[in-house]
Amino acid sequence: MTDFSSLLAADRGQKARSIHVVDKDSFAEWAKSRPNTDRTLLQAHRFDGKNTSATVLLPRGEDFDVVAAVADSAELSPWCLARLAESLPEGEYRLAAGEAGKAALGWLLAQHRFRDYKTTPDDAERRPRVLVTGEAARIGETVALAGATALVRDLVNTPAGDLGPAELEEAVRREAKTCHAEVKVTKGDELAQGYPLIQAVGAAAVKERAPRLIELHWGKAGHPRVAIIGKGVCFDSGGLDLKSAAGMRLMKKDMGGAAHALALARLVAAEKLPVRLHLLIPAVENAVSSAAFRPGDIIRSRQGLQVEIDNTDAEGRLILADALARAAEDEPELVIDFATLTGAARVALGPELPALFSNDDALLADLEAAGKQVADPVWRMPLWDGYDDMLKSDVADLSNASGSTHAGAVTAALFLRRFVPKSVQWAHFDTYAWRDRGKPGRPKGGEALGLRAAFAMLKARFPA
Repeated sequence: MTDFSSLLAADRGQKARSIHVVDKDSFAEWAKSRPNTDRTLLQAHRFDGKNTSATVLLPRGEDFDVVAAVADSAELSPWCLARLAESLPEGEYRLAAGEAGKAALGWLLAQHRFRDYKTTPDDAERRPRVLVTGEAARIGETVALAGATALVRDLVNTPAGDLGPAELEEAVRREAKTCHAEVKVTKGDELAQGYPLIQAVGAAAVKERAPRLIELHWGKAGHPRVAIIGKGVCFDSGGLDLKSAAGMRLMKKDMGGAAHALALARLVAAEKLPVRLHLLIPAVENAVSSAAFRPGDIIRSRQGLQVEIDNTDAEGRLILADALARAAEDEPELVIDFATLTGAARVALGPELPALFSNDDALLADLEAAGKQVADPVWRMPLWDGYDDMLKSDVADLSNASGSTHAGAVTAALFLRRFVPKSVQWAHFDTYAWRDRGKPGRPKGGEALGLRAAFAMLKARFPA
């Protein structure tokens, strides 16, 4: 894991190269104040502040300053310094005017790579570029956000052969040790009796990858109870409703919801928010064997509802249903779940925008506002009551899928809603947890989408 704390330093007057950030509107006025040698060099490079990928090094004796174009020099985005952190020579840097603010996050994450399976890592990526900032109070939180984001990326990027339910359990235990939390794991006969949907989905896996419910408890008993749930399908073959080769290729990321939930739990504990945290990760592999659950099976959920299996590839909602039922038993004030749940959400919103569902308008508004504040956007989707009948079953209480090509993300969320008490505020993130194409600070691969929005909302609701 990258040591992010070494890449962000408090400003104590140490020597550092200056970074001048300009945009298309501020460049001309800024350039007037520069020495003739700077202006000549900028003209030679045709630098005018409009191209946000443009950077010029300005000689300063044996050293240099940096001028970089950004979209808005008055309101820096989290990613506007990421390209610099990827490409500048090693050393210490500070902004010539103002502070990095949110942009410090991208500076850190641009220097993180998933290298666990590289036999010849690029040494250039290892050279530290340190950002010096006067915002000393924000350093700890920025480092924590970078670490949590990297945790999501690393877990999602790890091949399924090396990250099954047991390894996911071990990841939770490592976090619990750091924050002095309690962990409970339910598996075997106890899982089959108490969490039949989780057991059914994971039943086809080999013994070493047996299904389980992983729970972490942290915080003081008198504080408001908050449950965070993550879909932990460590690999999804689709079960007997087998996916195509193309559909299966990225299914190592189907535990991306669990990665988000674990990262959010880490942030809550690190910030010492005054909540009683209950993390739940149902961890399974949706495999194929003679023990696999079948289309047409009817399985009684922990809550008691009988669920007919329409599609074994709609397994994520099944394991989340039992986890939601367990969380509800402790009467939480708030429940948040993360899941790589539906392709329909990606068709509707694309890969970079998580679909957000909630049974509470105030919670939706808080999450939307938080997402805008930290530049981690989410998009409100409807829990449209009119589609509830798409989950009807002729022989059971409900079906796990509608059998229709329409409104797949909505009907999946409606299925989950059946397992949440109406008195409990609940938010559901249908997130992709992946980046198909790289951008500065955001390489192709596993990605945290909605994590920072959820944490900002929790910080506002439960200030430390």
